[in-house]
Amino acid sequence: MTLTKKGLALAAVQCALVLSLSGKLLYDRATRPRVWVLTAQYDPNLPLRGRYLSLSLAPTVGSEYYADLIGRPVLFFVPEKSQAFERRRTGAQLWAEVTIPKKGPPRPIRLALKTAGGFEVIEGK
Repeated sequence: MTLTKKGLALAAVQCALVLSLSGKLLYDRATRPRVWVLTAQYDPNLPLRGRYLSLSLAPTVGSEYYADLIGRPVLFFVPEKSQAFERRRTGAQLWAEVTIPKKGPPRPIRLALKTAGGFEVIEGK
């Protein structure tokens, strides 16, 4: 096998790994439950820094997935050029829609602000 063929084979294996993970996440999002959960923001001591929100989930007591979600930390990555969080109002609660997988932490999908007027989904653009 030549060096070029070995390189192409390695690239194909790496692409297959990435695509299989993407497929699993899309399958989970389509088949697993999705719920809106109240969040509390906190600042973890992580070496990873950048544009993300560290959220601690605070589900309603007695809700169906309470045990799976209570206090679970999730990271929500914010697009580089997003201006959505600059307009956060005082008194508005930050909610997150999450997918609940069979194993592992909840996976955040999108965020919303809840005010007296209802939910306002935050666009990531």
